Amino acid sequence: MMIMKKQLLLFAMILLPLVASAYDIEVQNADNVTIYYNYINNGTELAVTYRGDSYSSYSDEYQGNVVIPEEVTYMNRTRKVTSIRYYAFRKCSRLTSVTIPNSVTSIGSSAFQECSGLTSVTIPNSVTSIGESAFQECSGLTSVTIPNSVTSIGNHAFYNCSRLISITIPNSVMYIWDYTFSGCSGLTSVTIPNSVTSIGERAFSGCYGLTSVTIPNSVTRIGTYAFYNCSRLTSITIGNSVTSIGNYAFHKCSRLTSVTIPNSVTYIGYYAFANCSDLNSVTIGSGVTSIGDAAFNGADISTVISLIENPFTITGKTSDYRSFSQNTFNNATLYVPKGTINKYKATEGWKDFLFIEEGTGGGDTPTTQKCEKPTISYENGKLTFSCATEGAVCQYSITDTDIKAGSGNEVQLGMTYTINVYATKAGYDNSETATATLCWIDQQPKTEGITNGIANIPANAVLIQSEGGSIKVQGVDEGTQVNVYGINGTQAGSAISQSGAATINTNLQPGSIAIVKIGQRSVKVIVK
Repeated sequence: MMIMKKQLLLFAMILLPLVASAYDIEVQNADNVTIYYNYINNGTELAVTYRGDSYSSYSDEYQGNVVIPEEVTYMNRTRKVTSIRYYAFRKCSRLTSVTIPNSVTSIGSSAFQECSGLTSVTIPNSVTSIGESAFQECSGLTSVTIPNSVTSIGNHAFYNCSRLISITIPNSVMYIWDYTFSGCSGLTSVTIPNSVTSIGERAFSGCYGLTSVTIPNSVTRIGTYAFYNCSRLTSITIGNSVTSIGNYAFHKCSRLTSVTIPNSVTYIGYYAFANCSDLNSVTIGSGVTSIGDAAFNGADISTVISLIENPFTITGKTSDYRSFSQNTFNNATLYVPKGTINKYKATEGWKDFLFIEEGTGGGDTPTTQKCEKPTISYENGKLTFSCATEGAVCQYSITDTDIKAGSGNEVQLGMTYTINVYATKAGYDNSETATATLCWIDQQPKTEGITNGIANIPANAVLIQSEGGSIKVQGVDEGTQVNVYGINGTQAGSAISQSGAATINTNLQPGSIAIVKIGQRSVKVIVK
């Protein structure tokens, strides 16, 4: 037995040195705070990390005020600090503030998770990503500034930050991921920008303080449980690009009094608006093709306006999973489009409404106002979009047709951009899309090509737009001949520019290709 004990002791002594620390170096700041770092990017940069040997051992290793330096010198070598590593400050409950330098580009997963003493944080403009659970359960956090440089905010990033009062999501973010702000019960205000296209599962669930939310026209999807149990929410505006409202999306929003579902929505999930007990009025858009079980159950709604021309089966009042409450079926007025009342009376579920009328109870079927089509202009190196609808925001895409891949010794660049822009505004339908082609025309035709930084070739920026078969060319020199040809080479019109512009009326059909010849340069455009 003595031999066995000696063997075990020897085995433990051999294993002990193999346990590695989480950090590579430790450096003391001028304020005597020691910060731990890992080498990253092949040892050329540093990431702030934790001291412990495992994620369960770094509670309170950072305390008080911590200033992360922009650069660190160690063994006479200076490196930039570019990242806050995952778990770096996790469970540091006595951390009260942290200064993040402009050299940091990413905040890792769970970096500040459960830092309950942290009350505010400023994220610099250098940061582009905030990882999953980065500030999860920072229960003392009351304010945070997220700069426009941030393009990605991970799942659970601010989960259960119960004292966070307001948040502005930067217009560089496209997705609000699952649980991002879930449990932020003190949140009273949130701004969702027009860049966001999707709101994830439980993104704002349990945000009891929210009273109103505007979902912009850029959003196409509202996820499952997205606003579940936002019990003080009294009004919502759902943008006109949303196509699906997830299951339980607004379940238990008990103070919500009315909801208008835009025509873009095709799917309303089961229990989507269930137990919204104050809900009194619902308008269902014409594009809806599916309403889930119990979607509006648990609310005694007095007015239901359906804009659906061809009703489909919904769950009727005898089912435990009825789409509307029994009181709604028995007492509400269901308004339907003119000429469709017999369809509704013959369709399962809808026919259970005892009171069905055509119209809306106040005149003709309401129509949503549409944003005005934007205009496009170009001057002094700047594109400008303008919409006559007050408060509308222009959404644009620009594609460069010169992006190419291949092999060889020479590539001819034309530097032609296709511009598409439409206007959006909450409560309005999206505008029609305006299109234009932007290109550069050489002032010296013998140097066919474009100024692209390789050679200094004088060139004019020319904007080409088409509307109703008419083609307008802006930015050409006075007296320049502009000809328009069909794809078969037949001339469709011509004009000489005056005051820097030329308008050519053609008989070309919408969707066809026109060849616009300006001086010695030809550009293809699609006729609108």
